[in-house]
Amino acid sequence: MKTSDFDFDLPEDCIALRPADPRDSARFLIVRDGELEDRVVRDLPDFLRPGDALVFNDTRVIPARMSGIRQRVGPEGETLTVEVEATLHHRDAPDVWSAFMKPGKRLKVGDRVRFGTHDDRACEGSTLDATIEAKGEDGLVTLKFDLTGPMLDDAIRNVGIMPLPPYIAAKRPEDDQDLIDYQTVYAQHDGSVAAPTAGLHFTPDLLEAIRAKGVSTHAVTLHVGAGTFLPVKADNTADHKMHSEWGTVSEDTADALNAVHAGGGRIICVGTTSLRLLESATGEDGIIRPFHDDTAIFITPGYKFRAVDVLMTNFHLPRSTLFMLVSAFAGFDTMKAAYDHAIQNGYRFYSYGDGSLLFRADRP
Repeated sequence: MKTSDFDFDLPEDCIALRPADPRDSARFLIVRDGELEDRVVRDLPDFLRPGDALVFNDTRVIPARMSGIRQRVGPEGETLTVEVEATLHHRDAPDVWSAFMKPGKRLKVGDRVRFGTHDDRACEGSTLDATIEAKGEDGLVTLKFDLTGPMLDDAIRNVGIMPLPPYIAAKRPEDDQDLIDYQTVYAQHDGSVAAPTAGLHFTPDLLEAIRAKGVSTHAVTLHVGAGTFLPVKADNTADHKMHSEWGTVSEDTADALNAVHAGGGRIICVGTTSLRLLESATGEDGIIRPFHDDTAIFITPGYKFRAVDVLMTNFHLPRSTLFMLVSAFAGFDTMKAAYDHAIQNGYRFYSYGDGSLLFRADRP
């Protein structure tokens, strides 16, 4: 399909800069069998049945955006510097991360980068040094840090800031409230550079109400990479290349979810990240298997879903891979109509925006 098929006009005032308070008071658009219903997130239990299963992505966002100075020796032995910014994307080794860096064209393999405080008064722990080992497309570089393992993790926490999405960061700076707001209440495992945003709507009370309904809850982990914010530049969706992200589905979780389906229950994924991971872990026979690997699955209309029956998700960017995914899940025309309804009725879009509950168009 053409990328332009997934375009739509979104007014600037539809982009949410802060989340709803409380979290589960956000608006909630129910999309089922081509019909639309306006509710709020705390109504989610009304659409669940005993024996269903909710699947959450329990990744935790790390302070993955870092500013620094690129250092290079000039032709006469002088030190040439330029200010740079990096957003970590994927951990490749205990001391290696791939990252999107700006300005990418001014970076070369072998350059040294010092992140954090870069003056003579820098104290221990306030800087982090790395070497650029490789360059790829879209400003993607490979950074080999001077620290490794837990020491590197600590240093990133010291010098990094919360990586708010560019459509929020362009309108306001991050602050201490984002450290709370841009993290799910059930986050467990450090590694994401973007929040699994559908999960931001959940509160302890909502989780308790879900379990009281006889619905089981399960966790998988997909560390969301910065590639989630990249635009689709290809004119045809078949020519777009996804950046990989690391995820894991445990054997216990796979067995439990297979038992849910065997018992007639539905699998409801909270967020496109948990959906993409489960679909990566599921064979053509519909059996979910343990998974511990990278995934670069790209879901567009025509994809045959294997595991997921219902999807809870936010409202996504025009021409994005995530709008393509929801169009594949609930139907292209249905999602066009749903997004038009959302815009006309003042729903808030993107990471801090409102939610939707999508029922699979081709479900049995």
